[in-house]
Amino acid sequence: MASNDPEPVFNEVIHAPVRLRICGLLDTYGTVRFDMLRDTIGVSDAVCSKHLKTLAEHGYVTLDKKADGGGRAYKVTWVRLTPEGEAAFRSHVAALKRIVSGQ
Repeated sequence: MASNDPEPVFNEVIHAPVRLRICGLLDTYGTVRFDMLRDTIGVSDAVCSKHLKTLAEHGYVTLDKKADGGGRAYKVTWVRLTPEGEAAFRSHVAALKRIVSGQ
C-alpha cells in the first residue's frame, strides 16, 4: 500500500447501497443539489432524505439550503462530503477492493 492510500476500513454506515451511491457521487462531483442526487440514484425524496440524515448524523455530509437564485421563494439543498466523510468513504472503498481481490 502506497503512503497516500487510505487504510482499508469497512464502514457499516456507508455500506448501505443508497448511502454508498450517495458518497460515490459526492466523491466524484463534489457539491451536488439534492434533486440531482435523488434523481441520479432513482429514489424518492423521503428515501434520499433518510439516508442523507444518517450520513449527516455521522458527520459524513453537510446539507446547505440556499435560495435557488432564480428569484423564487424556495430554497435548494446542496449536499457535500465533509473531510471526515471523504476519508471514511475512501477507506471503505479500499476495504471493498481488498475484499474483492481476495486479501
